[in-house]
Amino acid sequence: MLAIRELSFSYGVVQTLSGVSMQMTRGQVTCVMGRNGVGKTTLMRNIMGTLRASAGEITLGDRDITGMQPNRRARAGLALVPQGRQIFPRLTVEENLRIGLQARSDGRRDIPPDVLDLFPILKTMSKRMGGDLSGGQQQQLAIARALVGDPKVLLLDEPTEGIQPNIIQQIGEVLRQLVSVRQMTIVLVEQYLDFVRDFGNRFYIMNRGRVVADGPAASLDANMVNQHLSV
Repeated sequence: MLAIRELSFSYGVVQTLSGVSMQMTRGQVTCVMGRNGVGKTTLMRNIMGTLRASAGEITLGDRDITGMQPNRRARAGLALVPQGRQIFPRLTVEENLRIGLQARSDGRRDIPPDVLDLFPILKTMSKRMGGDLSGGQQQQLAIARALVGDPKVLLLDEPTEGIQPNIIQQIGEVLRQLVSVRQMTIVLVEQYLDFVRDFGNRFYIMNRGRVVADGPAASLDANMVNQHLSV
């Protein structure tokens, strides 16, 4: 569904991504891992188009999206839940969700009930300000806002960061449902190893802007963790 080929990017003279290639399969959760500062967030922003690669190619299905603006990528089927959630604190839950509708290609302007079914807490808090929600509730809102745009590929940048364990489990179960029921492609930047092992299908490990290891999530062993992920 999503393919990255020889992608490179630099901030000035600092090379952040160097020839990154990945394949993200439909109906699977692909986890991108690595220590802080290795280029994971930069990769997600390049996929979404908020940063523009200096070399390489990104394809969505059989469509080359490398030169597309972010809004066109959204309508083509990409959605990003950024690190830190970035919900609108002075808008209500419902207003935050309605903003996500702008990404839809079918013109629909009502919030799909099945999205709220995934996150029942948002139904009861629809008139509450986004800034009044807990961190876990804000993360659920950020994911739901992305989903109302009806994406084919959902990009999540560290969705478990700073979230209480029970909400982490709920988010994992939602991702599992999205891939099993909707056959969605999910790309997940994640540091929490147990989450990757429980809910991931495939992993890529990055270091210094390059892919240094990849494979099925079940094959992520202690040796790989010690070599590439331990601080």
